[in-house]
Amino acid sequence: MTLESRKIRLIMELRQQGITDNGALSAIERVPRETFVPPSFHDQAYENQALPIGHGQTISQPSVVGYMTQALTLEPRSKVLEIGTGCGYQAAVLSRICRRIYTIERYRELMRAAEERFRSLRINNVVTRWGDGMKGWPEQAPFDRMILTAGTAEVPGVLFDQMADTAILIAPVGRSSGEQTLRRWRRTDGGAWSEEELWPVRFVPLLEGTVDAG
Repeated sequence: MTLESRKIRLIMELRQQGITDNGALSAIERVPRETFVPPSFHDQAYENQALPIGHGQTISQPSVVGYMTQALTLEPRSKVLEIGTGCGYQAAVLSRICRRIYTIERYRELMRAAEERFRSLRINNVVTRWGDGMKGWPEQAPFDRMILTAGTAEVPGVLFDQMADTAILIAPVGRSSGEQTLRRWRRTDGGAWSEEELWPVRFVPLLEGTVDAG
């Protein structure tokens, strides 16, 4: 089976699992996931599973990427902050839907590799930063949407402070990788936040600081 036929099979599987947003599905279809995984895993690029990318990190399974993208309810002019670039796959998917993506990664080596992938795919609306994601990106705030791709027991308050009016923030929340739930916060016109639980997930932990070593 070719990579293209595997991709078609995956898109059909995602639809069956409840990912119905055409924008999210189209973006996943347009981004070559094999570009974002190590060569030894190219034959598994369109399986619905997470794969290792180094430094103890993973590329999320496509269904999780699809669910999170759909949950953001993106608009063409949305300004998005992603905490946890990883290999760059989620940012690449988001870049196909909205105006500008800002993404932060704590591992310098992963960030450099992601930047090279963005260049090779001519993705020009993703702005990268090597830094501590728990601090957000105050210089570029406010953001219309924010997505955390690492699990945390509690979303840092400073991230909520960087959100625009009527914003949406989604994050995996739980004290261990086996107890995480994806949660979505919506900011109302009055500035208050509403919160809802979406579905169980499993992500690597959100950590402070940066890592410069290879």
